[in-house]
Amino acid sequence: MDLDFTPWEEEFRLRARAWLAAHVPRSPLPSLETEEGFAAHRAWEGELAADRWSVVAWPEEYGGQGVDLVSWLLFEEEYYAAGAPARVSQNGISLLAPTLFDHGTAEQRARVLPPMARGEVVWAQAWSEPEAGSDLASLRATARPVAGGWRLSGQKTWSSRAAFADRAFGLFRSGPRAERPHQGLTYVMFPLDAEGVTIRPIGRLDGKPAFAEVFLDDVFVPDEDVIGAPGDGWRIAMSTARAERGLTLRSPGRFLATADRLVRLWHAYGDPADTALRDRVADAVIGARAYQLFTWAGASRIRAGGTLGAESSLNKVFWSEYDIAVHEAALDLLGAEGELTGAEAGAAAPGTEGQGVGDRDAKAQDRGDRGAEGQGAGDQGAKGQGAEGQGAEGQGAEGGCGDPSAWTEGYVFSLAGPIYAGTNEIQRDIVAERLLGLPRGRR
Repeated sequence: MDLDFTPWEEEFRLRARAWLAAHVPRSPLPSLETEEGFAAHRAWEGELAADRWSVVAWPEEYGGQGVDLVSWLLFEEEYYAAGAPARVSQNGISLLAPTLFDHGTAEQRARVLPPMARGEVVWAQAWSEPEAGSDLASLRATARPVAGGWRLSGQKTWSSRAAFADRAFGLFRSGPRAERPHQGLTYVMFPLDAEGVTIRPIGRLDGKPAFAEVFLDDVFVPDEDVIGAPGDGWRIAMSTARAERGLTLRSPGRFLATADRLVRLWHAYGDPADTALRDRVADAVIGARAYQLFTWAGASRIRAGGTLGAESSLNKVFWSEYDIAVHEAALDLLGAEGELTGAEAGAAAPGTEGQGVGDRDAKAQDRGDRGAEGQGAGDQGAKGQGAEGQGAEGQGAEGGCGDPSAWTEGYVFSLAGPIYAGTNEIQRDIVAERLLGLPRGRR
C-alpha cells in the first residue's frame, strides 16, 4: 500500500480545500428528505459541477477532471472535512455511473452522465421488491418486449431517493423463469414521471420519506434505456452491487469527519468519570482510521491493475456497523437532547441560548477535560456535518459538535445500513466462503 502522494496529488488536495472553503454553504441546508431540502441539495450539485468538482474522477467530456481513484479519495476527505452538504446524486454517481462506464453504450453515457453530474437528473434505485430483497434474483417485476422498447409492470420497494428523484434504474424479469432465477433479467433505466408510474413515499422512523414504493403499470421505456443485452441484467447488476458495497459508496473521509465531530461532542458533553463511553469515542476514532487504511489499500490495489472481489463485502459489513456504533455513542453523550429534532434540537446545541448548555460547557472547561480547543481526530476540522448518504442532512451547526438533530437523523438512517446493499448476513457468508475458504453453509 502506497501512501506517499505525488506533488500533483498534494496540489490537487490544496485546490479542493480552497474551493470548498470558498463555496460550502455557511448554514446547513434543509434535510434532503424534504422537498425544499432536495431542491437545495440539487442546486448544490450544480454549483459543484460548474467548476468540475461534482465528479472529479470522471473523464472531462462528462463533466469531471479525469483524476484517478486516489485523487477522488483525497477530494472526499477534503469534502467532508469542510462540512459540505450530503450528495443528493449519490445513487447515480456512485452506482449507475460505474455501471454505464463498464456496460453502457457511448450514446447512453453521453446522454445520461452530464445531466447527472450537474444534478439536473437525480436517480433512485429500484432493486428490492416485497418478496425480493437479499434474494434479489427472485424478483417478479417484468419487462415485456414491444415494438421499439419494453413495457414495465410490477412493484419495487425501499427505493432510495424515489420520493423526489427524476429517474430510476433496476432489474426486471424479461423472459420466462429459467432453471436458475438469475437468468432472464434485464437492467433498465426509466423515468419516474412516466404514465403508469405511481410513487408512494415510505417514512422512516422520523417520518421523512427517505424511501418509496414504486408501482409500474405497463410503463413504456425505449430500447436505448436498456443497459447491456436483454437477459444479461444479473451480471451487469453485480458490478453495481460491488460498487455499492466497496470503495465508492462510503468513503473514509465521511467517517474521519464524523469521528472528529464525535470527539468535539465528547469535549462538550462527556464525563471524564465515564471511562466506558470515553473508550467508545476512542474506538470510533480508531475505526475511522482503520477504515481509511483499508480503503487506501484497496485503492492501491486498483491503481496497480488489480480488482476488488469479496473484499467489497468486508468493507460493507464494517462501514454499516461502524455507522451505527458512532451514532449510538453520540446519542448516549447527548442524553435527552438526542431525542430532539429540528428547531428544538438547534436550540439545545452547545453555544446556543436558553438551554443551560453554556453552564455545562463552563463546568467541562473547569474540569479540564475539553482538551485542545476544537481539536478533533486527525485535525479534520469538520464543521459539524451529519451523516451523509441516503437519508441524513450532511451538515450540522457551523463549527463545534453540531446540531443534535443531525446525530439523531444520522442514527435513524444508519439502522438501515446492515440491510441495504445486501444484508450483512449475506456479506458474512461471502467473506467466509470467498476470502476465508470456509465450506459453503447449508441453505
